[in-house]
Amino acid sequence: MSEEQYHSASHCKYLTQYHIIWCPEFRFSVLQKGADDKLKKILADICNQYGYEIKALEVMPDHIHIFVDCPQTVAPCDIARTLKSISAVEMLKAFPQLKQF
Repeated sequence: MSEEQYHSASHCKYLTQYHIIWCPEFRFSVLQKGADDKLKKILADICNQYGYEIKALEVMPDHIHIFVDCPQTVAPCDIARTLKSISAVEMLKAFPQLKQF
């Protein structure tokens, strides 16, 4: 790894990256026909707001892969909870028909 990829804190250098995968409820294939593009935008907005950098993002019809670079002070469970909860609320606002699943 090159030196530019590492982040610096007051007494250390670090590189904290997580690969997070999750599925919609009951793994229904609902992330298609425009919902996938909307979800990508929502996740990008969330990451910008919380200071996470998306290294890779793939939205499949029945699951999501995201690889994020984040500050060392953030726990992986907090990242997953933030991404899942906010994106779920925003997706249900944009696509109310998803509630039927």
